[in-house]
Amino acid sequence: MNKLMKKRLKAMVIDTAISIGVSVALEPLVRNKLKNKVAYDALAPTLIFWGLEYAQLRMSGQTIGHKVAGIVIDTTDGSALSSDQILKRLMHRDSVSTLAYLKDREKYDFYEGTKLPHDLYADTVVKEYIKETMKPK
Repeated sequence: MNKLMKKRLKAMVIDTAISIGVSVALEPLVRNKLKNKVAYDALAPTLIFWGLEYAQLRMSGQTIGHKVAGIVIDTTDGSALSSDQILKRLMHRDSVSTLAYLKDREKYDFYEGTKLPHDLYADTVVKEYIKETMKPK
């Protein structure tokens, strides 16, 4: 596993831990107001994770996990991330991206961690950032 893939994994673990914390904090407030508790159990974790990630990417192009890991999500043409790109990336990553990666791993290994299936689908790229100056390498 190359350096950038390790950073991506670190960022995902941090963002997942934050999402779990928010879910646990919101559960007592929301669960009692819903008639269908199964819907909360099935939908809330994903919606909270996507909502947190979407908001952070729209605001700064990075989640807390990305900042800690020293990476940033950018577009391939250098423009600002659009809402459509973020949503495409989230939905593709959490649905078919893993299967596409496992099916043709050599194709994605060529990119050395900068692009995975969901990045290609959403026209995004992951770049390393130097934490001290926050400038791309």
